[in-house]
Amino acid sequence: MTAEEAIAFIKPGTTIGASGFTGSGYPKAVPLALAAKIKEEADSGRTFRVNLWTGASTGPELDGALAEVNGIEFRMPYQSDTHMRDRINRGEAHYFDYHLSHSTPLVKSGAMGPLHTAVIEVTAIKSDGRLVPSSSAGNNQAWLDAAEQVILEVNSWQNADLEGMHDFYTIAPPPNTQPIPIMKADDRIGSPYMTVDPSKVVAVVETHIPDRNAPFSDPGEVEMKIAANLLDFLSHEVKMGRMPENLFPLQSGVGNIANAVLCGLMDSPFENMTSYTEVIQDGMINLLKAGKLRMASATAFSLSPDMAKYINDHMHEFQDKMILRPQDVSNNPEVIRRLGCIAMNSLIETDIYGNVNSTHVMGSRVMNGIGGSGDFARSASISVFMTPSTAKGGAISAIVPQACHVDHGSQDVRVIVTEQGLADLRGLSPKQRAETIIRNCAHPDYRPALLDYYKRARDVSVGQHTPVILDEALSWHSRFVKAGSMRA
Repeated sequence: MTAEEAIAFIKPGTTIGASGFTGSGYPKAVPLALAAKIKEEADSGRTFRVNLWTGASTGPELDGALAEVNGIEFRMPYQSDTHMRDRINRGEAHYFDYHLSHSTPLVKSGAMGPLHTAVIEVTAIKSDGRLVPSSSAGNNQAWLDAAEQVILEVNSWQNADLEGMHDFYTIAPPPNTQPIPIMKADDRIGSPYMTVDPSKVVAVVETHIPDRNAPFSDPGEVEMKIAANLLDFLSHEVKMGRMPENLFPLQSGVGNIANAVLCGLMDSPFENMTSYTEVIQDGMINLLKAGKLRMASATAFSLSPDMAKYINDHMHEFQDKMILRPQDVSNNPEVIRRLGCIAMNSLIETDIYGNVNSTHVMGSRVMNGIGGSGDFARSASISVFMTPSTAKGGAISAIVPQACHVDHGSQDVRVIVTEQGLADLRGLSPKQRAETIIRNCAHPDYRPALLDYYKRARDVSVGQHTPVILDEALSWHSRFVKAGSMRA
């Protein structure tokens, strides 16, 4: 049926579990039709809102279209759309920001309440009813299992050669959970297909709409310096015998800095590398093409428009080089710890003691969400957080006396990297961490003020383990809000 006919099955107050992860494999036609219906109802003075669960962020036809018409009451577990973010920060929508690997177990436990409708994009439906997934795995199978009814979008834009690339494995809930039998990033342990109870499928909608991802800008001088600092560190770890010559499996967060690191690996001495991560980005595709990366295991693509088109046109060349898994497997702490992954993620700010804020601006405005960074940071062999040392033309320092929000406590942060340098925090006390971060990572414009704060804190703090001046700890943020700059 058409998307306009299919939305008759979706009522106000419905909880929708949609496919999609970082702009890949999300439904497009049904959400657009639903957004048009919501606007029509609003124009007639009637309220029509839904709750939306996904794998992670999606694209403009889903998050963007529904948020633009104020059609989302509740959102989880991650978002990055401008309209959605604005609704959340204006208090017009509730947002449950949650570790991505934990979202499936939470829904399976029943704590989130019922899932009324799953809207899942697939590449094809086999004659026996098995589903060929599209460009993300995410929480798709969990939504198909939990939903009371299912709407399928069969998107012919997605390349048929995606068939066979996925590896769906179901983790039983406690107390029957078994170890996940992944010993290396290459291992396949499940089925390339999703399954669904045919009696739950109420609509099948055919589409031909591309995934829409934002373009990446070319790495600038700052990003390349950050990458160089990190690659020097990894080379030193290999030299010291703490890491094999092909490194441990790589996990890379989304963004220009992460892609700069991946670009830097192209010219590095490291060969035969693997990746056990949550998203496959442009840089990983280039490493696969060059033969530097042997295997990329993830849950979705996160590609620029040009690279998405390239992959869609050349999918057959990568069928044995990429695996897409459910996100409770791709981000599973047990597997991450076993493989010894190197976690590389971005941050918004860190305080001098290494507490990292990766989600909030000035304490109260959420940017995107914690995503998978927490899944990887705590369990990785080395957890790296990267950032330029300043933002907003130098008006904001990424190194502050105290983080205004903490997503990753100092115990989960082993390395911090800026274009100024790298701070290896392993085995350091809080005061040693402060001195190392300020000396190695802070921008010269802010370094004297940070040192001044730290020295005075040691003089007046009631405790000397983690010295703090309570009246000044967040004064840099207050100054920015009032004056537009953290500079004194």
